[in-house]
Amino acid sequence: MVQFTRKRVDELFEKFKNKTIAVIGDLMLDVYIWGKVSRISPEAPVPVVEVEEESYRLGGAANVGLNVHSLGGIPLLIGVIGYDREGTIVDALMKENNFEEGGVFVDEERPTTVKTRIIAHSQHVVRIDKEDKKNITKGIEDKILSFLNENKKRIDGIILEDYNKGVLTKSLINRVIDFANKNEIIITVDPKFDNFFEYKNVTLFKPNRKESEDALGMRLDSEESVIKAGKKLKELLNSKFLLITRGEKGMTLFNSDGQVDSIPTRARKVADVSGAGDTVIATITMALTACAEIREAATIANLAAGLVCEEVGIVPIDKENLYQHLISDGI
Repeated sequence: MVQFTRKRVDELFEKFKNKTIAVIGDLMLDVYIWGKVSRISPEAPVPVVEVEEESYRLGGAANVGLNVHSLGGIPLLIGVIGYDREGTIVDALMKENNFEEGGVFVDEERPTTVKTRIIAHSQHVVRIDKEDKKNITKGIEDKILSFLNENKKRIDGIILEDYNKGVLTKSLINRVIDFANKNEIIITVDPKFDNFFEYKNVTLFKPNRKESEDALGMRLDSEESVIKAGKKLKELLNSKFLLITRGEKGMTLFNSDGQVDSIPTRARKVADVSGAGDTVIATITMALTACAEIREAATIANLAAGLVCEEVGIVPIDKENLYQHLISDGI
């Protein structure tokens, strides 16, 4: 377990400022409908939610960008929205957060990806998804690479945020990794199943337990099986670091020197695990660009994930709250 001094936390948090992180992946709009349930519908055995409030938030890869922003960095969101009402809302939310918009491209052939969550009495009742998972066109791929090349001198890190919604095609993945390595830019990955083994030669690969199980066709139900799986994945992918997130069991970190570290969970009270993975990948990437040692970076990211799990709905990490917990706990 890493022990932090106030001086070290101050050093790292100071270096977080204005780190420019390109977040490439599936941008989404998160819609929240908040209400209460007081009766069951006479038409079917389902609860009737009386709506009290409706809110909109940046979701998916855009939520990763929000976490980067909350930590003091500059997110460059790169992805696709549709020519629709929801795309307009995404655009407005980006302006509201003072995000640069040059990397977000409009595709009139597909809708903006939307996840609508209905929440009553702080409990999720149902989620409704609107999406098109087909791959983006070669033309949009080329625009993304052009945007990266135009901004390569100021990019400190790249996050590939994959939700299997079609933005991160096999071709784009390989082109972006090649770009990062040629330009000596830190590149981290939050994967999903479809392109799992395309993410070779990255700085850090961060699957969760289920993604690792599905990819390898094996159960990760013991410390021994987790270590076996992690070593196998690290070898297959040739990543410098590999981090398997394991929910209530914390994280297991596989270092470049072969060392394996278990990092216990930091959640005090879990209200909602949604978005925790976004917080982890954003925080660990920011820490690495700030020259944190990998175990320091993973420990900070683990604490950040625990803190966001205490909130209902998907929210970015609060930098001040994270700072106060780091210096008071000492980790």
